[in-house]
Amino acid sequence: MPTRSQSEADKVAASGFAEVYEPVKPYLEELDVFLQSQVALLEPEIQEHVRYVFGHSGKRLRPMLVAYSGWQGPAANSTAELVRLGSIIELVHLATLVHDDILDEADTRHRQETAAKKFGPAAAVLIGDVLFSHALKLAAEFPTTEVCRVVAQATARVCAGEIAQTYQRGEVNYSRDFYYRVIQLKTAELFEVACALGAKVAGYSDAFSEAAGAFGRHLGIAYQIFDDLVDLYAEESMIGKTLGTDLEKGKFTLPLLLLLEKVEPAERDDLLARFRSGDTSVVDDFTRRLHDFPIFEEVVGVFEAELAKATDAVAPFSELAPVSEMQKIAGLVRAQLSRLPAAAQ
Repeated sequence: MPTRSQSEADKVAASGFAEVYEPVKPYLEELDVFLQSQVALLEPEIQEHVRYVFGHSGKRLRPMLVAYSGWQGPAANSTAELVRLGSIIELVHLATLVHDDILDEADTRHRQETAAKKFGPAAAVLIGDVLFSHALKLAAEFPTTEVCRVVAQATARVCAGEIAQTYQRGEVNYSRDFYYRVIQLKTAELFEVACALGAKVAGYSDAFSEAAGAFGRHLGIAYQIFDDLVDLYAEESMIGKTLGTDLEKGKFTLPLLLLLEKVEPAERDDLLARFRSGDTSVVDDFTRRLHDFPIFEEVVGVFEAELAKATDAVAPFSELAPVSEMQKIAGLVRAQLSRLPAAAQ
């Protein structure tokens, strides 16, 4: 089953993020060196597989959040502890992607074959397990047990989100509560942990660490909502294809949830009944009806509300070095909306 090689949100956002990448470029370079050094510590039988996964990862967004939440200025930012922490978060993230690709039967990610496609799904399960276990090994090397405890709990929550979404397929759950529950677990959890532990490891107070975690949580929710928007509206020609892919997986994103709330009950029941029966023509009707309501504007409103919660969370700590940088990240995420076609807006 083919899948998009890279999320449309990543494509839209990438060129606009140079401003936040540049200050932490030395940090990200050290992180890549550290990750590659870890390959040699693994058993020889798994090294090729892990090196392959490392070579096809994404933008390192979660380690970047670690760096900014522990920010103490450009000269002091690439501390060994923050590099190790960012590597732990990235290992967990990569492990979840490897396992997600097995469940989704995905052939490509970031324009390359997935581990499941290249090595087979059975081997990919074990690759993901190795990445998870090595992340916990590194976390256990911190002088405090808190890092290991928080990372282990986050790992379990991310997996719970994938289980919830996977076993929901075919059932059709168009509850907003369920939607937010899944994105909280699958996306926002690691954003929150990256920010909270980044601040903690850098020596900031418990109060700021908690606020940074709230920033990460709301930023993660906003980023997933942004992904929902861009998947549907980045290219007009992609809407039907994207909807078809999402519906095939039983995935109801926020725009679709809002649509189901707006149509008359009889039409909603008909759409859902056709979806359950496997009627592929329902995609065309979903696509057409999306244009009949101000869905885009409403989703943007929810997106903006989450970003506002993120910036409000750290606002009381404006005197601390990380806050202005974190606010800048939120601002750049917000600015990406202007890159969508005018027709969508």
